[in-house]
Amino acid sequence: MTPVYEIYAIRYATMTQRTLHMNFLAPDSHDTAAADLDYFVWLIRGEDRDILVDTGFNAAAAKARNRILTVNPVDALAAFGVDTGAIRDVIVTHLHYDHAGNLDRFPQARFHLQDREMSYATGRCMCSGVLLHPFSAEDVTLMVRHVYDERVTFHNGDGEVAPGITLHRVGGHSDGLQIVRVETARGPVVLASDAAHYYANLHRRSPFPIVYNIGDMCEGWGTCERLAGHPDRIIPGHDPLVRELYPRVDGAADAYALHQAPLRSFAKE
Repeated sequence: MTPVYEIYAIRYATMTQRTLHMNFLAPDSHDTAAADLDYFVWLIRGEDRDILVDTGFNAAAAKARNRILTVNPVDALAAFGVDTGAIRDVIVTHLHYDHAGNLDRFPQARFHLQDREMSYATGRCMCSGVLLHPFSAEDVTLMVRHVYDERVTFHNGDGEVAPGITLHRVGGHSDGLQIVRVETARGPVVLASDAAHYYANLHRRSPFPIVYNIGDMCEGWGTCERLAGHPDRIIPGHDPLVRELYPRVDGAADAYALHQAPLRSFAKE
């Protein structure tokens, strides 16, 4: 029998005063305001283990990029009752600064990454300012050090971290972007990460402007839908709407239970 897991979205930062052109490559002319951008890490719990998806960024990165850091995500995890020193598996969906910081804060972890993401982040595309901008040389270099310390498991396309937790390369936003499919009591939930920053990117088929390959991004939306099997089981990477749709967990961390049903459905009547 396939295990079922709990999933928590833990919010640690935000960015305000965004324009429509910052969120959509081709904004809808009927829109009048753009949504803020929330930053999350995701915690998967079950089978007597904690698995972390992405590691966020720290105060130095927040200051350098003018982001509002409410709490370092590592400290948020501790407030949630997680011993970060004991985490054995960390899934890094891609190596952008807001998903792959704090890599030195998980001393026992093995990092799960796509082959193509490491090749992309250390290859010729990083000679282009517009493509390298979302990356941090320090974060990428630290991941390379983890490779040399034999602490990285590379995946080529589809992979498995544990029974009921699978990885799927979709690319698009970053060449090696991977999404995470997790079995829960309400069915498979897909952590889309930046395959869709907002629900609207997915539902309107409107790309987010930071993109390596638009074709792969568009194909990735279909992959998310196929793996989830229902529109309510896809979780975008940065949408503040997640906090409205899912129940907040009592406690010190700003956390939301994604394994529970949303308060309203995206399914068409």
